[in-house]
Amino acid sequence: MHFIDHINAISDALHPLFEPELNQGNTFMLDFSGSNKDLQTIDFGNTSQLDKYISAQIRKSGKQYGYGGYLENREVYRRSALFSKNQDEARSIHLGVDIWAPAGQEVFSPLDAKIHSLQNNAQFGDYGPTIILEHKLEGKTFFTLYGHLSLESLMGLHPGDRIGPGTPFCQVGNFPVNGDWPAHLHFQVILDMMGKWGDFPGVCLASEKEDYSRICPDPIVFFRQLIA
Repeated sequence: MHFIDHINAISDALHPLFEPELNQGNTFMLDFSGSNKDLQTIDFGNTSQLDKYISAQIRKSGKQYGYGGYLENREVYRRSALFSKNQDEARSIHLGVDIWAPAGQEVFSPLDAKIHSLQNNAQFGDYGPTIILEHKLEGKTFFTLYGHLSLESLMGLHPGDRIGPGTPFCQVGNFPVNGDWPAHLHFQVILDMMGKWGDFPGVCLASEKEDYSRICPDPIVFFRQLIA
């Protein structure tokens, strides 16, 4: 059985990552692709300007959260040299989803887990404080990554610590501590850590999209009320 089928089979038992849970009534779908002409007026290197744009979009929608981004080809990564180390092609394909929520909002473990690894990826435009959880499902191991957290989220936690389902274990961070992004959670499913620790690519080259999408399936299955 495919990973997505396993998760769908237990979707009713998954604890929401946020309380209140994201649903179609409280969540606005944000577009950071090149087709969004509004982005042409934004200085992506100016975090305050980017934050004001995102906050205004959510406020105008009348919703509580912003959501989006799986396999989206994003212009916003032009803000950091972190994504353009390859001179021929810059990384621009987003491998997780972003949930735009207030700094300090608690994040809950969706199911039983242990901490695989954690660290502060502090470079401009990176994840900032990051926690990776390890899960077992039907004998198979997979991982969930939580990026752009508060520094406090890393305190008192250690690899191997158990995290029960529905347990709050971290908080959404604010800029500049969170990698210098407007406050949001980067959430990503990973089927193979490829030997990495405390970090994993959240953005890939367009030429790598097919391979990485197999390793990092769509996290929408963890937000069942968005697809209800």
